[in-house]
Amino acid sequence: MEADQDWRTQKEKLLGQRISELGLAVRGSRVERLVEQLYHELDERGLGFRPPIYLSDQWGCPDGTPLIGVPFYLADPRLERIEAEMSFGVETDEEAMRYLRHEAGHAYNYAFRLYERSEWQRIFGSFDRPYRERYRANPFSREHVRHILTWYAQKHPDEDFAETFAVWLTPGSDWRREYSGWPALMKLEYVDELMRELARAEPEVVEPTEDDLPVEAMRYSVAEHYEGEASAVPIEDERQFDVDLRQIFLRSSDAPAGESADRFLERHYREIVARVAFWTSEHPSVIRSLLDVVRRRADALNLRVGALEASTLIELTAFATAVIMLYRQTHVIGRARGRAAVAGAAR
Repeated sequence: MEADQDWRTQKEKLLGQRISELGLAVRGSRVERLVEQLYHELDERGLGFRPPIYLSDQWGCPDGTPLIGVPFYLADPRLERIEAEMSFGVETDEEAMRYLRHEAGHAYNYAFRLYERSEWQRIFGSFDRPYRERYRANPFSREHVRHILTWYAQKHPDEDFAETFAVWLTPGSDWRREYSGWPALMKLEYVDELMRELARAEPEVVEPTEDDLPVEAMRYSVAEHYEGEASAVPIEDERQFDVDLRQIFLRSSDAPAGESADRFLERHYREIVARVAFWTSEHPSVIRSLLDVVRRRADALNLRVGALEASTLIELTAFATAVIMLYRQTHVIGRARGRAAVAGAAR
């Protein structure tokens, strides 16, 4: 109990501090070890360019700039704990390396302006294609590699190249065998040929500016960082899923001794949020907002859990995943309004 109280006190203090004043640095942190691993992998592939790494608000390369931003919380175990509590998880070393290899692909693309080459455009598509955060993916496509979940290579030609580079770079990856017979193999072979050409080439190294949002420019508190990330599903009427909830749970008259659905949801809340966020790549705050509505309606309807708890958990997780995936495709949850809305949904 005393340790919990000490952590709550420490957490509240950290949440109130400006990120720029926390003294965070790559050097001496877990991030340094991960970066050393990335640079070792590049060396093993005979590549001389080492993309500069800096701490920022999230994973990413500033648009067109050969820099790699890494989430600031990975530089401090206390901040990692806050991230785990706020987002129901923090990147493992394996997950972090997946992101680093992917971002390294972007960095190489930008550093050598590979996207301007006609062959690059023929293989991956136009770099100028509109970039959309929400996109439709074909889970059966063999034209794209699989590296980050949710078929991320299908998002944009820039992401397609970064994902292909990441698969090519991954130690122990037998990509020729794994993608044998897939059209994606041509992309991997192109990357292999391209990197042999670049070999020890070293472009101009740049430093992050204020616009790239290094931690020194993050002059807002840790709490404000998480408030800014939060978003919710746009449910206009909380009765939207009453029919579905009656399929998943039982009426109190049918299971008077059963556990209340609200209590069941409370017990499995973190687990459901974590798994749905993992497989849909939607922000945990979006899943939380959906489950909060489900909890309120389950309580209002006085629903109960049947005898097969595991079956109920599977159905509930499948339901939440389906809703979130449809939301990702349409960005709408609610009744269609008129003929235009129906037609739009059908597309």
